[in-house]
Amino acid sequence: MQIEERILNIARQWLTPTFDKATQERVQDMIDHNPEELTDSFYRDLEFGTGGMRGVMGVGSNRINRYTLGKNTQGLSNYLKKSYPGQELKVAIAYDCRHNSDTLARVVAEVFSANGIQVYLFSALRPTPELSFAVRHLQCHCGIVLTASHNPPEYNGYKVYWTDGGQIVPPQDEAIINEIESLSFGDIRFDADDKLISYIDEEVDEAFITASVKNGNFNAKGKDNLNIVFTSLHGTSITILPEVLKRAGYNKVHIVEEQAKPDGNFSTVKSPNPEEPEALAMALQKAEEIGADIVIGTDPDCDRLGIAVRDTEGKLVLLNGNQAMVLMTRFLLEQWKKAGKLTDNSFIASTIVSTPMMESIAEAYGVEYKIGLTGFKWIAKMIKDYPHQPFIGGGEESFGFMVGDFVRDKDAVTASLLACEIAATAKAEGSSLYEQLIQMYVEYGFYKEHLIALVKKGMKGAEEIKQIMAGLRNTPLKEINGAKVVRIEDYQNSVAKNMLNGEEESINIPKSNVLIYYTEDGSKIAARPSGTEPKIKFYISVHTSLSTADLLDETAQKLQQKIDAVVDELGIDN
Repeated sequence: MQIEERILNIARQWLTPTFDKATQERVQDMIDHNPEELTDSFYRDLEFGTGGMRGVMGVGSNRINRYTLGKNTQGLSNYLKKSYPGQELKVAIAYDCRHNSDTLARVVAEVFSANGIQVYLFSALRPTPELSFAVRHLQCHCGIVLTASHNPPEYNGYKVYWTDGGQIVPPQDEAIINEIESLSFGDIRFDADDKLISYIDEEVDEAFITASVKNGNFNAKGKDNLNIVFTSLHGTSITILPEVLKRAGYNKVHIVEEQAKPDGNFSTVKSPNPEEPEALAMALQKAEEIGADIVIGTDPDCDRLGIAVRDTEGKLVLLNGNQAMVLMTRFLLEQWKKAGKLTDNSFIASTIVSTPMMESIAEAYGVEYKIGLTGFKWIAKMIKDYPHQPFIGGGEESFGFMVGDFVRDKDAVTASLLACEIAATAKAEGSSLYEQLIQMYVEYGFYKEHLIALVKKGMKGAEEIKQIMAGLRNTPLKEINGAKVVRIEDYQNSVAKNMLNGEEESINIPKSNVLIYYTEDGSKIAARPSGTEPKIKFYISVHTSLSTADLLDETAQKLQQKIDAVVDELGIDN
């Protein structure tokens, strides 16, 4: 394989004394013996996506390492100083169970301290939502968490949070990126000032646990009668979640011990992603053995959760992210209604690729429904932008939920407690969480969603994704599964077009490479390249009415056939 001269020139810069000897030797070895790996390591710079920076660990500009993260941190330090001139700057840093997360977190802390910034570094791994909480609790100017969420073991990442506890959004993200890009690697200050690095743990833990119980506990009946199986999938939730459940009154919590120890290899699962059924296989097996009512599994950094409950025949079934979201949202609305706190100024929130059922629920309870781009940073921005509107809760299809505003990111700690509250309440009333979901389908319509994620790795894959989006944008489909396309929303160009009369209107949401097709039969198909993984995602939503619970299986089968037909027609079956 011939190495492009552009890529070779970038790689040669890493052979200079700016970089340590081991890095130089690794780069030279790739130049000499592995041109393909060299190309993938240097063909681009890692960029911030919807969840910050995430990538494979290793040597190179397209890799997570001390230099790429050090450059980010130097740029962020410069930006902080410009944004808060004359102030004593403070940052909080957390990290997860991944390989090198602790050492990379220390590197980030050292660069901040070298720039005269006070650092609060967690002494051991902690959940991502605790970092979001800690930023506000410690009155920090920003926060960093080292995590790659549910990505494979070779990945790591770098998320940036601002003073409100939410992830950075425009124009800050662009300004920070410009600051980073103006630097060379030689500008990074690695000479730590240890006096400015303080370790944090129990005090913040206690405050976070107390707040989680306060926001997620509604004094449900029947807590002693709810049998729970919990797995941390080798991740960070083991440090906090069992104690939260205990303090909320749940005593029958059975931990999957084989997955309780933090492990960057995620040795018992193919992928530590609760969106994938096999990730919860061990937990489901344990649940069957002990007759558990509910199974909860969280991803490595504990911002997403998977839930399994028993259906009407007593079989354990996995809820998807949309189902969990609507159940949690409706329960919160009921609690607020009972407490007399609901007003037409209150709001719930979700994203443009999540189930349209959220809007129907908001209408039924007379609250506002706000919708934003994929990623909880946009929900956090809503809370920040509308401080006088009470935020009840919100989520997205990718198994994330946020209860109230004390954490400004998806929070599997409090959401797990909330799921148990719903399950305990339902069981005490002679119902079940699953039966409540069916009743919601009867009340609001039967919405069924499906996600297709096509993996396209490397430079070639990135080009394929680009071409797929260009085709859908420049040569739009006129029909999907026999139904006319009536509306196309193009979030990159901020235009929504009525395909029947040609009228266009502006979309008042920040630009993003997302296309959404709506058909005359109520189907919704969204296409979106992932901001954190080498994937292009297709979100399919179909719906119909459900007159009685007895017709659930028959109606579900019809909706699934409709989804299958859409997948076949678009040629996106993975």
